[in-house]
Amino acid sequence: MSDTERRPSATARAAVGRRTVLRGAAVFGGAAVLAGCGSETETPAASGSSDTPGGATKGDGGTGGGGGGGTVVGPAADVPVGGGTIYEDPQVVVTQPTKGDFKAFSSICTHSGCPVAAVTETINCNCHGSMYSIEDGSVVGGPAPNPLPAMEVSVDGSDLVVA
Repeated sequence: MSDTERRPSATARAAVGRRTVLRGAAVFGGAAVLAGCGSETETPAASGSSDTPGGATKGDGGTGGGGGGGTVVGPAADVPVGGGTIYEDPQVVVTQPTKGDFKAFSSICTHSGCPVAAVTETINCNCHGSMYSIEDGSVVGGPAPNPLPAMEVSVDGSDLVVA
């Protein structure tokens, strides 16, 4: 057999090289995304303050609570009717569209992963202006592509429990 029969052509070597580069980029990009998910940097929602009327930000409410398990995020009285409260741990926003009707959603914006920053008559993300309904988490404005994922919420005595 001659050398040209055993060695791949320059075109074949280049194609393999491109595939290898693309695979490496995909692995590296995936690792970068996962590393970003573990970030513990402080954000406006995690800072413990809110300057929007009708909304509030709360810290860690502890764990435990009612019969089915879950995390106690705080007193139901902290969630205003027609508004909501953003909690840091777990990352959840609890709203009360009408008296006694509590809803819970992930507090992470579906546009670029920023935590939502305030609750007025909508749940608001300050990063790019996305707004979500306090009733069902659906997108009502901005670039967000999807609604906020709903979470289970219940009242145990005077506390809100999110599962």
